[in-house]
Amino acid sequence: MSVFVAVDQIEKVFPLSGGGEYVALKGIDLEIKKGEFISLIGHSGCGKSTLLNMIAGLDLPTDGIVTLEGQKIKEPGPDRMVVFQNYSLLPWLTVRQNIALAVDEVMGNAPKSERKSVVEEHIDLVGLRHAVDKLPGQLSGGMKQRVAIARALAIRPKLLLLDEPFGALDALTRGNLQEQLMRICEQYHVTSVMVTHDVDEAVLLSDKIVMLTNGPGSKIGGILEVDIPRPRKRMEVVNHPSYYSLRSEIIYFLNQQKRIKKIRAKKTAVVARHGLEKVNLEIGFVPLTACAPLAVAQEKGFFSKHGLDEVSLVRETSWRGIVDGIAGGYLDAAQMPAGMPTWLTAGGNQDQPLPVVTALTMTRNGNGVTLAKKFYDQGVITAAQYKQKLLALDGEKHTLGMVHPSSMHNILLRYWLAAAGIDPDKDVELKTIPPAQMVADLKAGTIDGYCVGEPWNLRAAMEGHGFTVATDMEIWQGHPGKVLGVREDWANRYPNTHVALVKALLEAGRYCAEEKNHQEIREILASRQYLATKEEYIQLGNPNNYSCNLDQHVEYAHHMFFGDGLNRPSRTEHLWMMTQMARWGHIPFPRNWVEILERVCRVSTFSTAARELGLVDIKYRRSPIQLFDGIVFDAEDPIGYLNHLDIERNFTIAEVHFDSQTPFAA
Repeated sequence: MSVFVAVDQIEKVFPLSGGGEYVALKGIDLEIKKGEFISLIGHSGCGKSTLLNMIAGLDLPTDGIVTLEGQKIKEPGPDRMVVFQNYSLLPWLTVRQNIALAVDEVMGNAPKSERKSVVEEHIDLVGLRHAVDKLPGQLSGGMKQRVAIARALAIRPKLLLLDEPFGALDALTRGNLQEQLMRICEQYHVTSVMVTHDVDEAVLLSDKIVMLTNGPGSKIGGILEVDIPRPRKRMEVVNHPSYYSLRSEIIYFLNQQKRIKKIRAKKTAVVARHGLEKVNLEIGFVPLTACAPLAVAQEKGFFSKHGLDEVSLVRETSWRGIVDGIAGGYLDAAQMPAGMPTWLTAGGNQDQPLPVVTALTMTRNGNGVTLAKKFYDQGVITAAQYKQKLLALDGEKHTLGMVHPSSMHNILLRYWLAAAGIDPDKDVELKTIPPAQMVADLKAGTIDGYCVGEPWNLRAAMEGHGFTVATDMEIWQGHPGKVLGVREDWANRYPNTHVALVKALLEAGRYCAEEKNHQEIREILASRQYLATKEEYIQLGNPNNYSCNLDQHVEYAHHMFFGDGLNRPSRTEHLWMMTQMARWGHIPFPRNWVEILERVCRVSTFSTAARELGLVDIKYRRSPIQLFDGIVFDAEDPIGYLNHLDIERNFTIAEVHFDSQTPFAA
């Protein structure tokens, strides 16, 4: 289908009374096909109505062009009709007269009988025959809007533009009008663009949903394809498998934009102090026991001790929030799954390489594989027994949760399954779920198990919803869990701040490792600003001293925060994670993998921090990587290692190219 409306590199700048400028929209590219229904959604002030007005010709772009069927839009025209929220009816004219006024103006050359027929047809189209001779003051809000829609459609425009047409209506009236609009658009193949704040309305009506970022300089943050078949019924559309995922995607985007706005409003100019280039930092974390070093550094004053006087810890609900924060430049640093720096650098996020470095491994271990309690009751306590259970399903798939493609949860879960002869993409379905949502989904029965960090394995066992079938201590004892990640350009701009940050977290890790501090740390983590959960779900010490309320002893996943060989970033470990992400198609295996590892692992920053803390006696050497299946990783031949694994995808090998001009969005 050819392009019907094209928005090409639109920029809109408004002059300010004081002599400055406000950039409302920047770099907007959009293609609309004939018959499509497009929704524009975003927070107030993001330029939705401005973009709609430029498509209508009511306003002109400062730069770029808008075309309709290849013709540049320079002014308003009858081929584009706009329906506003405030109806815009002439109060002294009846329903029939308001519609006839538009028809007579545009179709003045047509015979009177034809024009009358068009008016009557559209009165019936919107169900207003009973009110045809009433004035607007005698109509309800919904009826007025139906007159506005009939008037717009009666002149047979090529493009229908709707600016929050149902925003002022009650829920019942809005729902009825939405269904009428859908029926009309489908019957007459009307191409439509609608501005809305209503997430459910966007999903119900649209073929595509265009999400706009905050202004100034608003741009398209994402475009969702709505794959729900037509015709659609408002009360039935919620039953489609895509409905809630689409709705969640929009809500996530809008919430992120709201958070970005708050952070930017709070963010002041870069503050330099104590010989550091920057002391005011926004650091992202996800509520897991593994965030303990960040929480302790904040609550026990380690950040301040090392000159970082103004640190804000930003609580993200998912690792996707961390990715967006680092990519968008509104987080200075973040707790990350161990594989995320390599994943980002190799182009795992939207095929756009974003160099990210890590100078500190904050935790090791801490993950576990949980299955629903029903499997334990059926005697499933090993991966091999789980495979037999899958074989007996006769084509039915189990759904298992993990938190992010780059996380050790995903990597270890896939390795554990594949080692038992279970293909993680064919024999089961892996679903990305925020960590704190895992237990609720397991309880609801929407997933059959998951791999996640503590305390969500222990909590599922204690509440009787699941059991830990394997901890990472059994799969790979001592694996990297969470790391400190910053953008490479940030690290280059603020090298002294980077060292100070590593020093603060290294000291916090040492504090976390001391058993005498564990009760205090549990209290800190359980509080609302961190995990917001019960203390009993948070365990930090020797797992052999604790067992869940199951018939058989089950270990929880034990975190390691500090010690010989624990905190220094390892290029060998990051290379192994790189092979696993390539194994499952999350990234191509980089031909220039040596360069990437050199960039990702900032060993020099760690060494400087350790030396300045007086930690000169820490041993760095670690044993070769060998997981529970006995296969030893050959770091000299990673591709050969990949080729010898039994279950894998057809991985690709490609050079990763970096754009040296990419600026850091401070």
